[in-house]
Amino acid sequence: MIKAALIAGARPNFIKIAAIEHAFRSSGKFKNLLIHTEQHYDARMSDIFFRQLGMPEPDLYLGVGSGSHAEQTARVMTEIEPVFIDHKPDVVVVVGDVNSTVATALTARKLHIPLVHVEAGLRSFDRTMPEEVNRIVTDSISDMMYVSEPSGRTHLLAEGHPEERIVFTGNVMIDSLRRFQSKAAATAEHTKRGLNENEYFLITAHRPAMVDVPENLTIFATALLRLADQAPVIFPIHPRTASKLASLDIGKRLENHANVHLTGPIGYLEFMCLMMHSGLIVTDSGGIQEESTALLKPCVTVRPNTERPVTVKEGTNELMDLDAAAIIDAGRRALSGGWKKGRVPELWDGKAAERIATHLADWLSPGPANS
Repeated sequence: MIKAALIAGARPNFIKIAAIEHAFRSSGKFKNLLIHTEQHYDARMSDIFFRQLGMPEPDLYLGVGSGSHAEQTARVMTEIEPVFIDHKPDVVVVVGDVNSTVATALTARKLHIPLVHVEAGLRSFDRTMPEEVNRIVTDSISDMMYVSEPSGRTHLLAEGHPEERIVFTGNVMIDSLRRFQSKAAATAEHTKRGLNENEYFLITAHRPAMVDVPENLTIFATALLRLADQAPVIFPIHPRTASKLASLDIGKRLENHANVHLTGPIGYLEFMCLMMHSGLIVTDSGGIQEESTALLKPCVTVRPNTERPVTVKEGTNELMDLDAAAIIDAGRRALSGGWKKGRVPELWDGKAAERIATHLADWLSPGPANS
């Protein structure tokens, strides 16, 4: 049995790790060591995801909590090093691009433990984004890289990574979506909130460029108010976004608008249901671009770039500058049925984690081909 340390740190990564944990366990070839760094430690943003995604109780909690990027990265490294020394995993598997990802990768590399990066090679080419730095650093020291879309392979080869260490497996986030799609539909979350099929806007916002700059958050909130004049707006607010919005006058206008539904963070299944039945998703997230494309739902990503270009080239995602008029127009186009149809990208079939389990077990098996 291969002892695999699986690292879960933040909400988007739980969805990816859930698919990998399930596939590894089902293969019968792995003994999983599930480690929760607690980078996201609020029960609404962490525990509920573990329960809904059918993951077992983590073997270890690191209690890292919040802090600056440097503080958080250092805490993960400090806490996870003795875990690796004591438990001696055969391989460390990290996903995505959060601080827990890069901190774990650095620690594993320095302890000479084989390191695998799932969702490797994604690039926005915007190094002002902390996630971009995390992606580049993690890939630069990984032994095996599994990519979710063709651009990942292209970027890694351009950066000089050996071709034999890059494998296109598809998207593990979509594995979880397909696995739980019927359960999500059964929540009927949109109906419970009085929202009609394809007749409301679903909003997320959490990136510093959006929420930490008052002028930018004001423009975004203005767009939401105008969207709410067209159809209901539901906005599950990230705690940090809620705090920033509360300090602005326009935040009070959002709270008081009859067609705006502000909620706290909600569960994975409930949020997926809201995506499935929405008329348009407006976000600055990375993963939601992928989920909306898999669901063939209109999506606007309010960013100047994306590390997931397949969602624009093939899917239902549009990139958009932070421009209230453009966002409002997107709402009109989506509600009128004028959005591009898109298609589901290659290998986004719900079996990416199975492919990873099969390939990784073979790669880690002793033999001259893997030496």
